[in-house]
Amino acid sequence: MTQPRRDFVKQATVSATAIGAAAVGLGTPLLAASSPAAAAPPALPAPLAGPLAQVAQDEAYWTTVAAQYPVTDAVINLEAGYFGIMAAPVLAAYHRHVDRVNRESSYFARRAYTPILMQARDAVAQFVGAMPTEIVLSRGATETLQALITQYRGVQAGDTVMYADLDYNAMQWAMNALAASRGAQVARLAIPEPATRENILAAYAKALDAHPRTKLLLLTHCNNKTGLIIPVKEIAALAKARGADVVVDAAHSFGQVPLSMDALGADFVGLNLHKWIGAPVGAGAMYIREGRLDAIDRMHADEAAPLTRIESRLHTGTTNFATVMAIPDAIAFQQSIGMPQKAARLRYLRDRWVHAVRDVPGVQILTPEDPALVGAITSFRLHGRGTRAANDAAAKTLLDEFGIFTFQRTGLANGDCVRVTPTLFNTPAQLDKLAAALRTMAARG
Repeated sequence: MTQPRRDFVKQATVSATAIGAAAVGLGTPLLAASSPAAAAPPALPAPLAGPLAQVAQDEAYWTTVAAQYPVTDAVINLEAGYFGIMAAPVLAAYHRHVDRVNRESSYFARRAYTPILMQARDAVAQFVGAMPTEIVLSRGATETLQALITQYRGVQAGDTVMYADLDYNAMQWAMNALAASRGAQVARLAIPEPATRENILAAYAKALDAHPRTKLLLLTHCNNKTGLIIPVKEIAALAKARGADVVVDAAHSFGQVPLSMDALGADFVGLNLHKWIGAPVGAGAMYIREGRLDAIDRMHADEAAPLTRIESRLHTGTTNFATVMAIPDAIAFQQSIGMPQKAARLRYLRDRWVHAVRDVPGVQILTPEDPALVGAITSFRLHGRGTRAANDAAAKTLLDEFGIFTFQRTGLANGDCVRVTPTLFNTPAQLDKLAAALRTMAARG
């Protein structure tokens, strides 16, 4: 961690909770708030202490956490990977923010919003161990990563850009567009199945050695297809030693597992705030390490911000004011649980169903047991069937017959799969029901 970044993290004295309160209160309201107060769920106790394996199984505590999420009981929702719903306190704050924005209109937008925007940015920076000047807010990781990739300046004719089969499809397309616009080549690699830390590193080293003119490598910290978490910092070091920059897609890892910019070891990172952080839909962030702005062109020749500021690299126009205002509220809620505690609970829920079916004939689990390589998300195939039709059918059977909502994922070198994504509102009993359903489906052949 550089000294300026260390100083910022050390000296940040405003907690995310206080920031959230300030975000509600900044400016002079024109009218009193008029929204009726919703019935509040039981307040969360302090983050649990003790060994994380025990914390993860404290059902009394996690029942209180689950009560913070007003979820439908029409299905068992195991597809939290699309977006993470707001917890009740965040939802209530968001409603207040919407009311305020609608009530105060342009008076609010022109007089009070900019300090709130900066406070939201600072809350994100503090959460990931970055300096505020290294962060700019976006509408999601896709927008962020498309900008980082297509505006990257270091690729010329004859060079190579590289990505893997598990990288997000939209980011693969952005890499293809970058290559096409610069006269560069595209190199693709397949992540091994089953994956280990050693064979992942070996696959990237082999691919980089086979393509010595690689200038930009896309890495997905936790991918949206199988949930595999790759050793980004080690791969980034391999790339940098060979003269390649790395852009990291951390859309799914941010808020699912403990994460910091130094731990990733990359200069360019896209973050999502409406998946595992639980902000309203349409919230993300861009990270560019101090000293690396020159590697990324400003967006659309944007002259609203100086070239020396990260804001010139991402121009979204008029933002959703209330969404931005709710970011500190969402971060405060996550911090009230504790990221190590949350990650342990998510891993416990994943293990609950995976360990019940890993040895069942016909069930193929696509993430390893290495605690560094998996969090909440894990995908499966039945009887090795990797076609889209087979996995669509498996997800449909889980929903129609067992009332369990999952989702099919495509684009893997070895075939499609079904993704299972539990989150904090799920219970062990729901994961047991999934395991029972998979045993029944596998036995049918």
